[in-house]
Amino acid sequence: MMDKTTQTELEAAAFRALLKHLDERSDVQNIDLMNLAGFCRNCLSKWYMAAAAEHGVSMNYDEAREIVYGMPYEVWKEKNQSPATAEQLAAYEIAKPKDGH
Repeated sequence: MMDKTTQTELEAAAFRALLKHLDERSDVQNIDLMNLAGFCRNCLSKWYMAAAAEHGVSMNYDEAREIVYGMPYEVWKEKNQSPATAEQLAAYEIAKPKDGH
């Protein structure tokens, strides 16, 4: 059985690995992540912000996105995001989460 501290450390390491992977795959658009997996970098940012709030840490959405994107969102968007295609938008309308991600 694993102790809670070790579990938390492993979860944190896995999260850092996920962020590194997403950083290395900046070619993968958020809309593609949403269409295939039902979440994207922005969802991770919202989850991070919610976790901060649960721990009494004040953080706004832009601060959370900077942690997930590794830079201000607008900079990342300018460097990496291309306009969604009609096909991507149509797939998103079918697959989009009901909770408004």
